[in-house]
Amino acid sequence: MDDDAAKDLDKGRRFFATECRFLLGVAGLNQLPEADRNEVAFAGRSNVGKSSLMNALTGRKNLARTSNTPGRTQQLNFFEITHSQIGDIYLVDMPGYGYAKVSKTEVAQWTELLKDYLRGRANLRRAFVLIDARHGIKDNDREIMDMLDTAAVSYQVVLTKADKVKASALEKIVSQTEAALAKRVAAHPSLIVTSANKGTGIDELRAAIAALAS
Repeated sequence: MDDDAAKDLDKGRRFFATECRFLLGVAGLNQLPEADRNEVAFAGRSNVGKSSLMNALTGRKNLARTSNTPGRTQQLNFFEITHSQIGDIYLVDMPGYGYAKVSKTEVAQWTELLKDYLRGRANLRRAFVLIDARHGIKDNDREIMDMLDTAAVSYQVVLTKADKVKASALEKIVSQTEAALAKRVAAHPSLIVTSANKGTGIDELRAAIAALAS
């Protein structure tokens, strides 16, 4: 690891050592907080491990409540980190997609909210698209990537649950995912492999977010 990479990792650790607090839940664009700082959003299929990853990221057990019930997050949940030296940022927990236990009407409402948010939020610096490392990119992942490409929102893929995949299978999924991302206009060229249980990739994700703070 070179000195710059080590500094970035240290910056990320210091940034997330600061309190991360829940700000508000947003069910409509009229409820969005002031765009007074940069923000990053987390998107992923239901049960991809988004809540567990955000808890690991912030070092909190209950920041984002985990659940085995798909579709628990039914609004845009805003969290904020304020660091006196590094800067400020909003973390936005987006509704899971690929819902299994909600009505078509709810799915349509959430999808429209996501589209409106992605199209109109000028301070959204990056979306992190979470993909289950056991399964790779699915059709509804491609749909959210299409949405992000169309909205010209930069996004970076984060593979979750890497501890549940054998090394050879994980290597294959990483290669396939990188090849798919190379064809997309708004995709970040590198992905981050994580495990909330083992702590794998958490420091790298923290560094990426800290670098985007206002």
